[in-house]
Amino acid sequence: MADEKQENPLGTAPITGLIVKYAVPTVISMLVTSAYNLTDQIFIGNVVGILGNAATGITFPVTILCIAFTQLAGVGTVASFNICMGRKNEAEAKGFVGTGLTMVVIIGVLLMAAVLLFKTPLLTLFGATESILPLSESYLGITGIGIPFLFFSGMASLLIRSDGSPAYSMMCTLSGAILNVLLDWLFMFPLAWGLPGAAFATVISQVVSFALAAFYFTRFKAFKIERAIFGLKTKYIPGIARLGSSNCINQLMLMAVAIAMNNSLRYYGVRSAYGSEIPLAVSGIIVKISHVLGAFAVGIALGCQPIFGFNMGAKNYGRLKETYKKALAVSLCVCVIAFLGFQFFPRQITGIFGVGSDLYFEFASRYLRIYLMMIFAFGVQPLSVNYFTSTGRARPALVITLSRQGFLLIPLIIILPLFFGIDGILYAGPIADVLAYMLSLFMVFRDFKQFDKTASSIKMQMPSAAV
Repeated sequence: MADEKQENPLGTAPITGLIVKYAVPTVISMLVTSAYNLTDQIFIGNVVGILGNAATGITFPVTILCIAFTQLAGVGTVASFNICMGRKNEAEAKGFVGTGLTMVVIIGVLLMAAVLLFKTPLLTLFGATESILPLSESYLGITGIGIPFLFFSGMASLLIRSDGSPAYSMMCTLSGAILNVLLDWLFMFPLAWGLPGAAFATVISQVVSFALAAFYFTRFKAFKIERAIFGLKTKYIPGIARLGSSNCINQLMLMAVAIAMNNSLRYYGVRSAYGSEIPLAVSGIIVKISHVLGAFAVGIALGCQPIFGFNMGAKNYGRLKETYKKALAVSLCVCVIAFLGFQFFPRQITGIFGVGSDLYFEFASRYLRIYLMMIFAFGVQPLSVNYFTSTGRARPALVITLSRQGFLLIPLIIILPLFFGIDGILYAGPIADVLAYMLSLFMVFRDFKQFDKTASSIKMQMPSAAV
C-alpha cells in the first residue's frame, strides 16, 4: 500500500516541476478566460467609445457572480476529489465528481433565467446611468444566454486539470479565447454589429469551450464517468459547499465591491470635475486590467491545488510548505513587474482601450497608479485561500476571503470618500491590499508552525514505538 502511494507523482516528483506542470497551463487558462472580457473591452472601446466601456463595466458583476458559483461547485468538488484520491478512496471521489457536475448544470440554468428576467433592475443596482443602461441591457441580454456554458466549462477545466491533463484544460479555454478575438473583429468591423456583435462573439466562444470540455469526460483518466455517478447526492453536497464556499464568497465579495465602487464613482464623480461617465468607464477598464493580473495569481493558486490536496491526504507536510513558498515567490515577482508597468505607463495601458479627452486620461492614469499601488501583494490572498481550501480547512480560508473585500475594502470605499471625495475611493484599494497581505501570511505561517510541532512529536514517539 505504501508503494502505491509513491506511484503518484504529486507525492514524489520535484515540487518545482509539478508547479510548472500544473500552474503554467492553469495560468494560461485563467488569462485566456480574462481575455474574453478584455478583448471585448478593447474592441468596444475603440468601436463604441467611452459609453461602451462603461456599459460592459456595469455588467461585469454578473461575470463575477458566474465565477463565484462555478468555484463553489468546482473548487469544492476538485478539492474533495484530490483528497480522496490521495487517500486511495475512488468510490468517494466518484461521488463528489458526479454531484459537482450535476450542481454546476442546475445552478447555471437557474442563474441564466434569473439574469435574463431581471436584467434591468440588476443593472440599475450595479450603478448604470440613464445613458449607459440601454447599452448594458443589450449586451447582457445576449451574454446571459451563455451563462450555463460558461459555468460548465469553468468547472470542467478545474476537474480536467486535477485529472492530470492541464494541457487539455488550457486548450479548452485557449480555443474559445482565440475564437472570441476573431469573432469580435468579424462582428464589429466587417459586419458592423457594434456592441451586440461583441456579445455574440462571447457566447459562441463559450459554447465551443463547453463542447471541448464535455468531450474530455468520455476519456476521464481517474475512473470512467458513467451515468450512475450523476445526481444531487446529499451525502456529498455539504463537503463540496464547505470547501468551495471560501472561493465563492471571495467572488461574491468582489461583486459587492464592484457594485459599491460603481455607485460611489457615480455619486462622487458628479461632484468632481470628471462627471459620472468618465469614472465609470475608467473603472470598467481598471477592473478588467486587474482581473488579468488576478487571473495570473489565481491561476498559480489553482495550479497548486492538486499538489496541496494530494499531499495533505498523504500527510506529506513538508511538500505542502515547499509548494506554498515557491508559488508565493513566483507570484510576488510577477506582481512587482506589473506594479512597475502600472506606475510608469498608465496612459499607454489605458490608451489601448480607445480614445478619450485629456480629462479622461488624467483620471485613468491617476486611478491606475493609486488603486493598484499595492498590487505586488495581490497574489498572496488567493494562494493562501486555496492552500487552506485544498487541504480541507474551510474556516481559515473563509477568514482570509472575507478580510480584503468584506471587512476592509467595502467599508473603506464607503467611508474614505466622505473625507477625501473621489480620491478616497482610489486609496481604498492599496490600504485593503496591504492589510489582507499581512493577515494571509500570518495565518499560513502559523499553520506551518503547527505542522512542525506535529512532525517533532512524531519523531519523539518513534523510539518508544520501536521498543
